[in-house]
Amino acid sequence: MKQQVVKASAPLSTEQQRAQALRAKRLKTLGIYLLMAIVLIIMLFPFYWMVLTSFRNQVDNTSPIPVWFFKPTLANYQNVIARNNFLEFTWNSLVVATLATGLGLVLGLPAAYSIARFKQNGLALAILVARLTPYITYLVPWYIAFRALKLIDTYVALTLTHLIVGMPLIIWIMISFFEEVPIELEEAAFVDGASRLGAFFQIILPLSAPGIVAASILSFIFSWNQFLFSLVLSGPNTKTVPVAVFNFISYGQIDFGGLGAAAVLITLPVILLTLAIQRYIVTGLTMGAVKG
Repeated sequence: MKQQVVKASAPLSTEQQRAQALRAKRLKTLGIYLLMAIVLIIMLFPFYWMVLTSFRNQVDNTSPIPVWFFKPTLANYQNVIARNNFLEFTWNSLVVATLATGLGLVLGLPAAYSIARFKQNGLALAILVARLTPYITYLVPWYIAFRALKLIDTYVALTLTHLIVGMPLIIWIMISFFEEVPIELEEAAFVDGASRLGAFFQIILPLSAPGIVAASILSFIFSWNQFLFSLVLSGPNTKTVPVAVFNFISYGQIDFGGLGAAAVLITLPVILLTLAIQRYIVTGLTMGAVKG
């Protein structure tokens, strides 16, 4: 009996410890993958359902019981593209997002450099507050001003309002990048006869290229998805795709198939753009987040 007790309490051998550690590691890895799978399912299921909705007819989409197996139809996409001038709306969104991102870079990069080099924390805080303020706060003043200037339903009005969305984002991303550039590089450029503007274009911007790419992409995506300003300030000539999707919702009926098809067409360019340059986004954001 004593021998059994001693044998039961004996320490595990080295091989047993390795096997136990390997088993625990595998269980931990399995748990991590399982958790990732659950998170991905939760995140991707709305997009999957949106795609299904775009290929179903109105009867299947309004069925009280979810319809998983059906005969796919392209009528919703044909309706969206042919009957609702969706390509024109897409062009408007592309123009506005590109102009807003470009102007945001022109104004935001020097502002971020100034804040980073001269420690203008008050200005940085004011820009952050402007970004966090609800967009509806700006809507009425913008509308009154643009109506007086006869700029309603123009690219100018939409571009300027979308700056509120993208430019603070560009500034706050680029502040950390500019702070990481050693000031000694600028001082060496000054010794060689370069002006501060020359050093900014020849030294600072090339070294901060990953951050510029990341900030540009995020600003473009936020502008592309902007709905409120476009709904009020656009018109027949400048209507963007988020507003076009809203047209599929009427008082008496919701065209779920057209809504799903339009949502897919809006989301697809952003997804393809993100997948194509995700490496630059990750590199840009991680480089700007690490200091040392």
